[in-house]
Amino acid sequence: MLKLGLTGGIGAGKSEVSRLLASYGAVVIDADKIAREVVEPGTPGLAAVVAEFGPQMLDGEGRLDRPRLGSIVFADPQRLAALNAIVHPLVGERSAELERAAGAEAIVVHDVPLLTENGLAPLFDLVLVVDAAPQTQLERLVRLRGMSEEDARSRMAAQATREQRLAVADLVIDNDGPLEALEPQVRAAWAQLKERVATTS
Repeated sequence: MLKLGLTGGIGAGKSEVSRLLASYGAVVIDADKIAREVVEPGTPGLAAVVAEFGPQMLDGEGRLDRPRLGSIVFADPQRLAALNAIVHPLVGERSAELERAAGAEAIVVHDVPLLTENGLAPLFDLVLVVDAAPQTQLERLVRLRGMSEEDARSRMAAQATREQRLAVADLVIDNDGPLEALEPQVRAAWAQLKERVATTS
């Protein structure tokens, strides 16, 4: 099994790279998706978030009001740390379960937005960073996700810097350009990963 850590700043295009790798045959374990699952209604995770942040974090259907919670935690590092202390261990447990189920020959891609911030690079055989200039990230967040510039900047500021991410990278995919320039790079990275599996098995 080859364990690849996939990361990139918000708006860098990591989700598209993850989608392409899955289409080539990678087993993708998406930390963000799992983070949503572990705070679904009825879970211990949601109960812990409500205990920490209050019942006003729930919407009318008893689900987590993500925009409201986000506006609190991304403006206050201590509140973000409190949320992470609840969610991250639950995500880690579920990720480990999925990895064990993947099979010995699999290339397992752990899609982890906060890989750099949480010092997780040593957990993986290789780290792939999807890189884009901060101005590119900002433009995409405003144009494609409809964020205000202020909200986009605060979310970017809550993450590692571009330099910090690149410092932990074994492979880098440059996604500063158009979407059609991305696929050939991802395909080349996949070929490298397959070759590495073949030579180590």
